[in-house]
Amino acid sequence: MTLVSVFLENLRKPTIGEVLNELLIFIAPIWVAVIVGVLVGWAWKPKWANISREMLIDCSDSKDSTRASSDSSSSSFGFISSLNSIKSQLPSCISWISDDLAQKDSFSLPPTLDSSSSSSQTSKGNTSFMTNQDLEHLCNLVEEKDGGPAWIHMMDCSTPTMYYQAWQRDLEAGPTEYRSRSVFEDATPEMVRDFFWDDEFRPKWDKMLASAATMEECPTTGTMVVHWVRKFPFFCSDREYVIGRRIWESGRSYYCVTKGVPYESVPRKNAPRRVDVYYSSWCIRAVESRKGDGQMTACEVLLFHHEDMGIPWKIAKLGVRQGMWGTVKKIDPGLRAYQMERASGVGSHCAFMAQINAKISADYLRSFESKSNDSSELETHNSSEKPSGNNIPKLLVVGGAIALACSLDRGLLTKAVIFGVARKFANIGRRL
Repeated sequence: MTLVSVFLENLRKPTIGEVLNELLIFIAPIWVAVIVGVLVGWAWKPKWANISREMLIDCSDSKDSTRASSDSSSSSFGFISSLNSIKSQLPSCISWISDDLAQKDSFSLPPTLDSSSSSSQTSKGNTSFMTNQDLEHLCNLVEEKDGGPAWIHMMDCSTPTMYYQAWQRDLEAGPTEYRSRSVFEDATPEMVRDFFWDDEFRPKWDKMLASAATMEECPTTGTMVVHWVRKFPFFCSDREYVIGRRIWESGRSYYCVTKGVPYESVPRKNAPRRVDVYYSSWCIRAVESRKGDGQMTACEVLLFHHEDMGIPWKIAKLGVRQGMWGTVKKIDPGLRAYQMERASGVGSHCAFMAQINAKISADYLRSFESKSNDSSELETHNSSEKPSGNNIPKLLVVGGAIALACSLDRGLLTKAVIFGVARKFANIGRRL
């Protein structure tokens, strides 16, 4: 009210010159305050300001890449709508059947899908990036003995022919990790293994896959290097992956490891954006059917997945939680379509490569378990020894404080201060 009254008083001046003069005097401090506020705000801008700027830059890169590729043969497979943004954080083996995307030929591959390059790269045979250490890590994840934090339960969902559970956990550094358990009725482990490995069939149920090419393969171990480009919503540029993958077989259990690997033959480009941190591996095995007939006619898939695609992790976690089940429940129709196609005698080269597995024994897997048990016992033993070594300095500090407090006759306040300082030093020693 005071500012309004002052403003009205300025308007009552007898001449226009005096009115303008008073208005300038009145407005000048306000503009100075605004300018100072903008400068201070820019100096102490919050973190989300940088995030917004990165998203805008990413969006502009996406538009440029879209215009550059508009004349190519893959232009008919445009970006997915913004409602599909949650897909970007889901594991690559999870399907996404977009109901609003028209499909001209449901049994034709995208023009950009290159499945013939595998034969020309067979002679390289570089399999050093997929070793038994990857198998050991996956086994420890399956047995929940990897030494990581506890898994937090997310959901339990089901359909008549599929049952699904999901967990997540946050590490001190790196993206959120996800663990899921899917049980498919009336499916064999071999069929499910081929289904997730078949890049030639994948575009029929995974609409995010813009292109896939086999860069290298080993006919002895079945190890492959594949190059993927995945479509993202309009505000993000596409992402590319260079993935190494291999399968180990123990009985009718299959340990499938896929992870991002360095590969000089695929140079890094501005667009699509390369995803370096990528891990998506699963254990496939036969389990008893939920029908209650005691038959091992169901297939269990334990999936472990994490990746860093340059999206803020908190936003990614929210998107996954909101859209995970809506996406996962569409895997089952894709699997059933794959069963029908395979029953008709149609098979792909990728499915053939999925059948080349490194054979391992159950005793070899148990050696991983015993090794993890030994390491956990060693950590427990070391942690139990640490407090005993620090009890002596703590005892000396507290004992010295008691002696000092008893030798001084300065009242209760002085003694309380001495004991408080001694306790602080004792706690510091215990942490060290």
